[in-house]
Amino acid sequence: MSLLLLNLRHVPDDEADEVRALLARHAIGYYETEPIRWGISAGAIWVRDEARIVEARQLMAEYQTARQVRAREDREAAQRDGTAESFWQQVRRRPLHVVLILIGIALCVAFSLWPLLLSGR
Repeated sequence: MSLLLLNLRHVPDDEADEVRALLARHAIGYYETEPIRWGISAGAIWVRDEARIVEARQLMAEYQTARQVRAREDREAAQRDGTAESFWQQVRRRPLHVVLILIGIALCVAFSLWPLLLSGR
């Protein structure tokens, strides 16, 4: 029986490619399911051999730790160099996107506080 190793929802292409290469390098059989058109399923990477799932998950944990360290180092280097994108740069680049996100946050806060405001009457 196949077991799920990685759900591909919100996984960048480079990360999925690195995971495929990692599994191939260690000769762990896997297959992928494709994402469904309307976003119900994002696709996934599955390990074919149930006996090797522990090894595959251990490799994934090591890979994700190394990727996290690399991403943090890249972010810190960008901040030191002054190339990291700030909030105001995002506002200038995509103003509508930022405004819509802020409106969404305000609506979430308003709906969360609505019962509290109504109970004060």
